[in-house]
Amino acid sequence: MATIAELKCALKETLESRGVLGQLKARIRAEVFNALDDQSEPRPPLSHENLLINELIREYLEFNKYRYTASVLTAESGQPEIPLDREFLANELNVSEDVSSRSVPLLYGLISHFVNSTGENKGKLFIKSTASLPSRETNRPPDAES
Repeated sequence: MATIAELKCALKETLESRGVLGQLKARIRAEVFNALDDQSEPRPPLSHENLLINELIREYLEFNKYRYTASVLTAESGQPEIPLDREFLANELNVSEDVSSRSVPLLYGLISHFVNSTGENKGKLFIKSTASLPSRETNRPPDAES
């Protein structure tokens, strides 16, 4: 007869092999976050850039079936519950797609573009600072007063 410890071990291995244990842990984390999240505390305003970035990340998470992580991102960031339209997102990012690229998240296409670039500036993009981008600490433009 198996001991309790052996049964626990067998159950854990079975859940891990089926991929269920990770999903359960992620769901528990999401539920704990939702229980602890103070809905009365207002979220900082969501900048246009953060809205687009969050949507790229959400599309990636949902594509890879990281649904609980995506739900926490949506709740914590103040991202609208309804995802942005893919065509709108592509237009905002000035991305042209073909039929095959529409089957994967836009983030994959963006990464692929830079990884597979050729020429003198292989994979390089010149990025300049803009006042419209939020600062890390506050999600406000850098020139906004505290």
